[in-house]
Amino acid sequence: MAVYEHLYGAYDGESHTAFSRFLVIPRYALRETFKSKLFTTIFILCFIYPLIATILVYLHHNVNALALLQINVRELLPIDASFFRTFLEVQGAFAFILTVLVAPPLISRDLSNNALPLYLCRPLSRTEYVLGKMAVVGFLLSLVTWVPGLLLFLFQASLAGVSWLWSNLWMAWSIFFGSMIWIILLSLLALAISSLVKWRVVASGALLGLFFVPSAFGEIINNLFLTRAGHLISMWATMNNIWLGLFGLFVRQTGRINGKVVNPIYDGQIMDIKLLEPPLWASWLLIAAVCAFCVWLLSRKVRAYEVIK
Repeated sequence: MAVYEHLYGAYDGESHTAFSRFLVIPRYALRETFKSKLFTTIFILCFIYPLIATILVYLHHNVNALALLQINVRELLPIDASFFRTFLEVQGAFAFILTVLVAPPLISRDLSNNALPLYLCRPLSRTEYVLGKMAVVGFLLSLVTWVPGLLLFLFQASLAGVSWLWSNLWMAWSIFFGSMIWIILLSLLALAISSLVKWRVVASGALLGLFFVPSAFGEIINNLFLTRAGHLISMWATMNNIWLGLFGLFVRQTGRINGKVVNPIYDGQIMDIKLLEPPLWASWLLIAAVCAFCVWLLSRKVRAYEVIK
């Protein structure tokens, strides 16, 4: 009840703005989220890889530490676009885990308790309500994706010098923009599922299934028809291609089969097949279409009262 009282107090107070009312939802949601010991533990684990990456960057520029550990600098991973793309991929996986834990009950809890009329009848618009819920997910995912990513980039720049910073400044944009695309996609998908399913466990399972089931089918299609088109039904593979594109690492040809094809469809024929990833524009179009559908679904489900025809 505290969140509703705060909302109405913010609405009636002359000094409060729409932005202050908007912040009420994330504040109380984050407070409830960090009461979970499981979430807090996983949230802390999300910073292990950034710590490892920071140590690798430090070792690259510290001769004494390398000599003490008897490590050749050539044995370390190079600090380049591939390094930061891998960082984004690992932290993106942790961001997905956090979304599964946090997002499913955000709207479903209000729907099951008939709380939407209390939110929407006076203090908040539907847009402010949805953005407030998205802010919860966006804030948490930002803390494990682009925030440590940019800090790591700045740490590398401070050790490598100004020349490295100016020549690689575009990677900072890639880290931020790649993270924000992933955050927006996860937030919209999770909230859309939360608006459809009132049970937290089912909503979490649906979000997991939405990523893993199409990915499995995509791999079956790839192996059965000797193609990479199956990646278009896998949002993780699609996002990975977008990240590769942002870091200038995307290559369409990812494999080649030259010889007898061990596949029942091709009956052991001798063939020369180039395996090509879907073009980048197709990946961008798919992500945009999924986000647009989620926005449409939220506009239909987030209402103060359900209209029965």
